[in-house]
Amino acid sequence: MIPESAEEFPRAFAKAWGARDAAGIAALLAEDADMLSLTGGWAEGRRAVQTLLRDELSGMFSQSRLVTGKMRLRPLGPGAAVLQQRFVLSGLVDAAGRDLGRMGAMLIAVLVARSGGWQAITVQFSTVEG
Repeated sequence: MIPESAEEFPRAFAKAWGARDAAGIAALLAEDADMLSLTGGWAEGRRAVQTLLRDELSGMFSQSRLVTGKMRLRPLGPGAAVLQQRFVLSGLVDAAGRDLGRMGAMLIAVLVARSGGWQAITVQFSTVEG
């Protein structure tokens, strides 16, 4: 579901992540969007993002959960904003199924208002300290 406001974007992202819904996350992005993922994977275009995330969500992130932290939304003008959303990522598992603990993550996205809601045109999802 495409969020109606930029402020709703992180919740939609976290909900789709928790459901392991790569298609749902990809739907939050514009058709020609690009993404740098937590593992350093790069994808250009919604279909490629979906494939990248499908693979990642079936691996070490297969049991992961995102808890939202501090959000910062910086308007760029009418219908555009930069989103910075901190998350705590837990439930990571290695190849043997062992818990890898938790880590900080930051979602940075350039969002634009479209007729159906707010979508990202570029996304960077990276680990952060603290």
